[in-house]
Amino acid sequence: MQSDKAKDDALLLLSTSIGHEFSDISLLRTALVHRSWLAETQETISNERLEFLGDAVLGWAIADIAYHRLDDCSEGKLSDLRQAVVNAIALADIARSLNLGDYLFLGKGEDSAGGRNKTSILSDCFEAVIGAVYLDAGADTASRFVRRHLLDRIEEVIPNLDTFDHKTRLQEIAARQSLGVPVYRTSGVGPEHDKVFTSVVLISGAAAGAGTGKNKKSAEQEAARHAFEDLMAKPGA
Repeated sequence: MQSDKAKDDALLLLSTSIGHEFSDISLLRTALVHRSWLAETQETISNERLEFLGDAVLGWAIADIAYHRLDDCSEGKLSDLRQAVVNAIALADIARSLNLGDYLFLGKGEDSAGGRNKTSILSDCFEAVIGAVYLDAGADTASRFVRRHLLDRIEEVIPNLDTFDHKTRLQEIAARQSLGVPVYRTSGVGPEHDKVFTSVVLISGAAAGAGTGKNKKSAEQEAARHAFEDLMAKPGA
């Protein structure tokens, strides 16, 4: 078992590697505590509150970057950019690049089940780290932290905004989870000049999301978006 000094040294090393020297290193430690750890220890505080805060800080920081970076884009395109960057898969990839999984405090069951590499756990941990940076050093520092780790991803996404595709994202996560290929059932009602389309996407034979739109494509994209968000919100995603 690691000594307290060894654990503190590991946190200081992580603090340096992620690019923020914490004044209060306990905030970083809390950001690494998964709720499964509490069930097997006498600790009572997980990273969930920090994750909640970090999610809000991240959303604000990305919205600010998008607004100023794309001064000629519509609200819809700004939202597409935010969704492409602020999703569990993208955030978990950043967490992996920072080796956050190696530092997580996990219960034995979650650890043995591969929790250190789970997308949902890693993405929540990264958001918790953002919340910890915010509490440790304020909004400006947290914004710079977000820029440092996500700006490259933002620049990668911007040239492809016109082809941003919720259906592709849904197909990718369905494949990752071995759920098969999503199937869309789409129909339109109303006169030809004012028809409204409704689409339901089925995954593994069950309805996973629904959407409406002025054409078949937009209705299916909306259904895919809802299904993707629902899948990402499920434990173990």
